[in-house]
Amino acid sequence: MEKEIVNRVAQSKLITFNLEDYYPIGERMVLDIKDWLYEGFILREKEFRSHVEEHDWTAYQNAYVALQCSSDAIIPGWAFMLIASKLQPYAKKVVQGSLEDLETALYQTVLDQLDVAEFTDKPVIIKGCSNKPVPENAYLMAVTKIQEVAKSVMYGEACSSVPLYKKK
Repeated sequence: MEKEIVNRVAQSKLITFNLEDYYPIGERMVLDIKDWLYEGFILREKEFRSHVEEHDWTAYQNAYVALQCSSDAIIPGWAFMLIASKLQPYAKKVVQGSLEDLETALYQTVLDQLDVAEFTDKPVIIKGCSNKPVPENAYLMAVTKIQEVAKSVMYGEACSSVPLYKKK
């Protein structure tokens, strides 16, 4: 007589938390100001302001924008602030840094607003694999937020998880 195969994972109280489910939808764009600098290194205010005024800011409508300078130029803080003020009516979010910095800022906002009540006193597994660009920092933010209420927190998949936290 054959024994029936039981899916213990499906029957468990384990909750899978997938950061990919919280990925903010929208186009990501990088605005590199290197070409707005004299020889790619020197910010001349008059020329820089001219580039800012002539730029088509509507191209960033409803986009998430990372501002950066890919050369080793020293950029005064007001320059990025000026660009952010021009992007404000169009972009959903603007950060100074890389695309990963942008993704981290987006997840910070999402996770700050996350209601973790459903994880109270339950075992939670934070899914490790994703097809979207979930930054490493998002996993750190998720575990610190979820462990405030969860019975335990693990990382990976139900069949091969790594324990991270267990309430005492």
